[in-house]
Parts: sequence; structure tokens; C-alpha cells
Amino acid sequence: MVEFIPDDLYNLVYDDSNFSGYSTDLPLGYDDAIPCTPEGWSLNKYFVIIIYILVFLLSLLGNSLVMLVILYNRLNRSVTDIYLLNLAIADLLFALSLPIWAASKVQGWIYGTPLCKLVSLLKEVNFYSGILLLACISVDRYLAIVHATRALTQKRHWVKFICMGIWGLSLLLSMPILLFREKLESKDYGYVCYENIGKSTDKWRLVLRILPQSFGFVLPLLVMLFCYGFTLRTLFEAHMGQKHRAMRVIFAVVLVFLLCWLPYNLVLVTDTLLRTHLIEDSCARREAIEQAMNATEVLGFLHSCLNPIIYAFIGHKFRYSFLKILAAHGMVSKEFLARHSKPSVHGSSSGNTSTTL
Repeated sequence: MVEFIPDDLYNLVYDDSNFSGYSTDLPLGYDDAIPCTPEGWSLNKYFVIIIYILVFLLSLLGNSLVMLVILYNRLNRSVTDIYLLNLAIADLLFALSLPIWAASKVQGWIYGTPLCKLVSLLKEVNFYSGILLLACISVDRYLAIVHATRALTQKRHWVKFICMGIWGLSLLLSMPILLFREKLESKDYGYVCYENIGKSTDKWRLVLRILPQSFGFVLPLLVMLFCYGFTLRTLFEAHMGQKHRAMRVIFAVVLVFLLCWLPYNLVLVTDTLLRTHLIEDSCARREAIEQAMNATEVLGFLHSCLNPIIYAFIGHKFRYSFLKILAAHGMVSKEFLARHSKPSVHGSSSGNTSTTL
């Protein structure tokens, strides 16, 4: 989390072994190391504030529309739509925390430990639920297209339990944030929202980073690669043109997620290797990791507003479903709706038509 602390705090945190850089872009502390003076490029805090406010507004509007379209078309809702509905909820909940982070960029953390834990938890849950939901979509598409097991994917009551399990697992993977994130006071720089895990930080970093990253990122990523690899092969071999076009939205969603979050996670892995002394420590490497962490997490935050844009520009069915709602309330004419005729329906994961894809 980009925690909006003045650059001068860099030295303070580097020199204090009680601070941990588990999943934050605060200036990172390395135990038993000489403090380093930050030099060179850094993100302008007012630029970050503008980005966060724009992401908040776009996410609030876009994800609310996605939820409206999916909930409105109850009869045509597919299994994939249910997953995408949960994805929109996760993005919307996280976006609601962005004004708080933007305000703390200027004011410091003045909101107390409970709110510190809450908004930090929203970021972690958003990330883990996002990739787990995308992994479930990949399994659903794999079963429906490669094995044609429509009967399995039609059972929506299973989907509800799966989504509940995803939210539960996301909360479990985010527990380190809930347990260790606190409002902390520094003598010279006021209050910050940060992890405090004591002095045994090397051991805890391995547990708090590697385990959640393995189960919450690497494993779902491998599942997606496996499922989409075989799904694509089946589509090309069977020349299923319509199904292939319908899959474009899903592939775009997965690709955008990876482009937004993979850089941050790669930087986080590099930081973990440096902190655990598996790669040589130096001030130049610390500075490079700190700058990369700040930039890549802003990119990750940007993701919460991008899925609705993908649906609007690539998802013909989503556009039609939204226009249908507008027409039902007299906001667009039936003639206009007719010019945007409903696309043909193939390859739903259930007997119903997907309203999003």
C-alpha cells in the first residue's frame, strides 16, 4: 500500500527494526543494515492523489454499472456472470478506500488503528479475491468448452458456495495485515499506517509473504495457465469461432489483471530476496526496489476501474444489456436499441446467456 509518507521518513524507517515492509510502499526497513539516503526519482504525491481520485470515480461508476447489469438480468445470468459480479464488488469495496489513502498522502495517518486495518485489508482482499475469481472463471470455461460438462456448471448453488469460499480464503490470506497493521507514531513525522511485527522480521517476512503469495497468486496463476491453454487449443482445433469471440472478454480481463498486478508481485519477491539476504544488499538496490514498489502498486490500484472499460469496449452483450435497461426506463428509444441488436448466444457456462460476455 502506498502509504503517503514524506520521503524524509525513509531514513527513519530504515534505521528502525520494529518496522516491517510486508506489503506497503512505505520506505522499507532492512534489518542490521546501514541507513541509506534516498536519491533520484520518486513519485510526486500530488500526481498520486490525482490518480487515486480518478480511479475512485471511474471505479465507483463503472463497477456500479456492472453490478446493475448483472443483477438486472437475473434470468440470463450465467455462472461466469456471478464470478464477475463478485469481482466488481471486490473492486468497488477497494475503490471506496482510495479517498482515505489520498487524504493521508497530505495529512499523514490521522484515522486510528481500526481504520488503518480496514482499508489495508480491503486492498489485500481485493487482490486475492480478484485472482481467485479469475481462476474459477478459467476452470468454468475449461469444463464447459474442453470437457463440455454443462451439467456441472449449471448448478448455481455450488457457485454460491465457491464464491463464499473465495471470500473466506481471501480474508485468511489477508490476516497478516489485520493482525500487524497499526497506527504508529514517529517522533519527527507524526502517525503512519504500517506493520509492526517486532524484531524477528526475517522469519516473519518469509511466512507473511511467501505463503500468501504461493496460495493466493502463484497457484491460481498456474491454474489459469493450464485451463486457458487447453481451452484455447480446443477452440482452435474445433474452429469454434463464436465461442472464441466470446472468450475475448475473459482473456482481456485476465491479461489486464496480470499487467496491473504481476509487476508489483515481482518487485515484492525481489524485495523479499533482498531482505532475507538471498541476494546482496546495497543502497542502490534498496532505492531501486523502493521506487519500483511505489510505481507498480499505483499500477495495481489502477486495475480496480479497468474491468468495466473492458466490458464496455469489447463485450457486445454487456453493451446491449445496459442499453436494454436504459430502454426499459425510457432513456433511449427502441429504435436505437434495435440498431444495437442482441448478439448471438453460444458457449455459456450454463443454460442461460451471459449478460456480460
